[in-house]
Amino acid sequence: MITETLFNAENITANSPQLEQLKQLFPNCFDTSGHFLLEKFQAEIAQHTDISHEFYSMNWLGKSYAKLLRNLPPETLLAEDVEHNSKEENAHSQNVLIQGDNLEVLKHLKNAYRNSVKMIYIDPPYNTGSDGFVYQDDRKFTPEQLATLANITQEEAERILNFTDKGSNSHSAWLTFMYPRLYVARELLKEDGVIFISIDDNEVAQLKLLCDEVFGEGNFLASIVWEKRFTRSNNSKTFATLVEHILCYRKSDRLDIIREPRNEKANSTFSNPDDDIRGVWTSVSYVNPATKEQRPNLHYPLQNPITNEIIIHPTHAWKYEKKVYESHLLEDKLYWGKDGQNKYPRLKLFLSELDDGMVPVNFWSRETTGTTDEASKSLQELMDTKVFDFPKPIGLILRILRIGTKSDDLILDFFAGSGTTAHAVMQLNAEDGGNRQFILVQLPEQTDPKSEAYKAGYKTIFEITKARIEKSAVKIREENPNASGDLGFKIYQTTDNFNAVAEDEFNPNQAQLPNLTSLTESQIQTLLTTWRVYDGAKLTEIVQAVDLGGYIAYLCDKRLYLLHEHFNSQHLLTFIQKLDNDTAFNPNRVIVFGNHMESAMQQELNQALTSYGNRKNISLSLIVRA
Repeated sequence: MITETLFNAENITANSPQLEQLKQLFPNCFDTSGHFLLEKFQAEIAQHTDISHEFYSMNWLGKSYAKLLRNLPPETLLAEDVEHNSKEENAHSQNVLIQGDNLEVLKHLKNAYRNSVKMIYIDPPYNTGSDGFVYQDDRKFTPEQLATLANITQEEAERILNFTDKGSNSHSAWLTFMYPRLYVARELLKEDGVIFISIDDNEVAQLKLLCDEVFGEGNFLASIVWEKRFTRSNNSKTFATLVEHILCYRKSDRLDIIREPRNEKANSTFSNPDDDIRGVWTSVSYVNPATKEQRPNLHYPLQNPITNEIIIHPTHAWKYEKKVYESHLLEDKLYWGKDGQNKYPRLKLFLSELDDGMVPVNFWSRETTGTTDEASKSLQELMDTKVFDFPKPIGLILRILRIGTKSDDLILDFFAGSGTTAHAVMQLNAEDGGNRQFILVQLPEQTDPKSEAYKAGYKTIFEITKARIEKSAVKIREENPNASGDLGFKIYQTTDNFNAVAEDEFNPNQAQLPNLTSLTESQIQTLLTTWRVYDGAKLTEIVQAVDLGGYIAYLCDKRLYLLHEHFNSQHLLTFIQKLDNDTAFNPNRVIVFGNHMESAMQQELNQALTSYGNRKNISLSLIVRA
C-alpha cells in the first residue's frame, strides 16, 4: 500500500525537480546528503563537452521566483461543467475549454498531456502600458520563505515581493509572468511540436531571449512579420505601426522540415506550353551559380535534342552531375523552349509531383492572413455586437494551423481571448475533413462595465470565449452541411481547494486535502476529475461508474477510484468477484480517498489485493491519498 499526498509542495525549490532529474542520470554526482557535486559532474561530461566558465545569459529581477513558480504544484482542483458537457453536441467531443489561471491549468495538464500537443499558438498580453497587464499572483510568501525556496538573498526576495504584491507592468514583471507558463507548455509539446507566439515591438526582444532560454536557441525557426493593418494612423507622433511579430520555435530537431500548402497564386505559375501528358509544370534554371572552376565536376557538354547543337557553358557549371542529367534526359524533363530556341535548358517541375507544399516565408501580408480591422468586423457580425478589442483574424490562425498541424493533431491556446483558435480549428476541419482537436484556456477576467460586451451580458472574457465557439460552430454547420467534424466542446474550470484558508494563514507547503469527515457529491466529482488527470488520463477520457454491490466506484484508464464513504467488506467481496468474473473489468491500480475510508478497512483492502490471486493474474497496487 502506497500513501500519497497529492500536490505536496514540501521541499520544492527553484531547482529541486531539475536536480532530481540529474540524480536519475548521474547518481554518482550527488553526496550522501543529496548535494550536487558540480566539479564531479563537469568531470563526468568533460570528454564530451566544451566546458566554459563564460557564457551569455538573460537575467531579470524575479527570475529565481519564476523558476520556483514553474516547479510548485497547482493550488486548485479541476471541476467539470456537467450540464454543458452532457449536451448532445458536447457529450462525445474531444475539444476542451478550461476556465482558470493558465499557469494552474498547464500544471494540471502536465501529466496527462505531456508530449501530446503538436502545436501551441498564444497571443499573450503585450505589456504596452495600455493593455491592462499588471503582474498578479495569489501565492503569498514571506521574504524569508522566498529567499530559502528560490535560493536568493532576503533583500532580493523583498524586491520581488514588492512587485508581485502590488502589481507591476515592468519588463521584469512580464518575464516573471511568462517564463513558468512557457516552461510548462514546452513539456506538453510533442518532440516534433511547434509553438507560435504573437507579440509586438514592446516585448519582442525580451520574448526572443526568453524563448531562446526555454526552448533552446537552436530551436528558433522564424520571427514572422505579420501585416496587421494597411492604413497609417495620423495620431502617431513618430511611426505608425502596421506589423506585429510571431515568434516560432520547435521543441526539438525532430521537426526538421516545415511546409505550408500550395495556394492558387503559387499554382498560377504552372502551365503546359508543350502539352506534356504529365500535366502542368514550371521550370527552374539548369545553370549553377557556381563557376566551372569552382565545380569542375559539374562542367560538361550538353546536346540540344531539337537543334542537335552541343552546349558548353562558357563560365558556369550545371546544377547536376552528368548521371543526373542523363536521367533528366531519359525522363524528358529538360525544356529548351519552343522549337529549341533556348540557349540553355530548364528543368521541368510538375505540379503533380510537388506534394510537400511550399517553404513558408517570414513575411505574411494582409492579403493572405487578414487584418485586425477585418477580424473585429467579422467577430462583431458573429456576436451581434462588439465584444472584444483587436481579435486575431481567423485567416492568420488558419495559416499557422496549415503550417504547424496535420489532420489529427492537438492544438493548445492558453491565452484564448475571443476564441479565434477554436474557430479556426473547426473551420479547417470542415474544409479538409480533418479531426484536429483543441484545448483552450481563458481566465474569467472581468469585462469593463461600460463596454458593449458587458452590456450584451458578457461579464467575463471567458463568457465571450465560450459564446464565440458556440456561435462559430453554428455558422460552420450552416456553411458546411456535409461536414462531420467535431463542433462541440467540453468545459472544465479550476476551483479552490476544499481546504482554502484565509490569506493570513496561507502555508505554501499545505496543498493536501483537509481532514474532512465527508465531501459532497459535487466535491467527489471534482476530486475524481483532478486525480484522474493527475494520473495521466485525458480530460475527455471515458469514466465508467462501477457498482460494487451498492457502492459506486469509478474506472478510468485501468485505475479504479474509491472516493465515497462507507466502503465495507461486502463491497470488497463484490470487487474481488467482479475481478474474477467480468472479462471487461481489468483495473491495475486502486486509488482510495483516505479520509473516506477507515484505516482498518484500508488494511483489509490492501491485504485482499496482495494475497488474493485473481483468475486474470492482474497485478494490483493500492494507493491511499490524503
